[in-house]
Amino acid sequence: MDKKVLMKKVLNKTLLAVIFGVLLGLIVKFFIVDLLRINGTSMEPTLFDGDLVLENKLAYGFAVPFGDKLFFSWNRPKVGEIVIYLYQNRLIVKRCVAVQGMALEYSAVSGYTVSVGEKTYPLTEEQYHNLYSISFVPDGYIMAIGDNVLTSLDSRSYGFIPIKNVLGRIQ
Repeated sequence: MDKKVLMKKVLNKTLLAVIFGVLLGLIVKFFIVDLLRINGTSMEPTLFDGDLVLENKLAYGFAVPFGDKLFFSWNRPKVGEIVIYLYQNRLIVKRCVAVQGMALEYSAVSGYTVSVGEKTYPLTEEQYHNLYSISFVPDGYIMAIGDNVLTSLDSRSYGFIPIKNVLGRIQ
């Protein structure tokens, strides 16, 4: 066999392997798992600014690529899981502290608070007045709060998160 023909076959196989590898990598990144860098301090002391985390994009369903919704859903976030969702065109990482139907109890006795189960979270006066009339997490929504509750901008400020917008879970 001619050296040129042999070289061409080797190059074709190599190029095909590289293209297949790139396509496989893109499929994994866009549909299965992704490596994300934490930006901010709202999840401290669990996750710190600059930490790399792995997002399981298949934890709750199949997300629309480059979108903010699930195409198919087969699971729902559970209390305690760290979820990722889009808010104002930014990926947000917070802990799910309440799921649909869970009771919310408010207090203004010694500062403003909301209690979910056995945990109590501080509220500002504005957050308290925006939320206190809602006694249960609405159907189809979760409440997500950063672990650094004193500095986190989360559900207490911008409301409940639609479950269909939860794109994945941090592993």
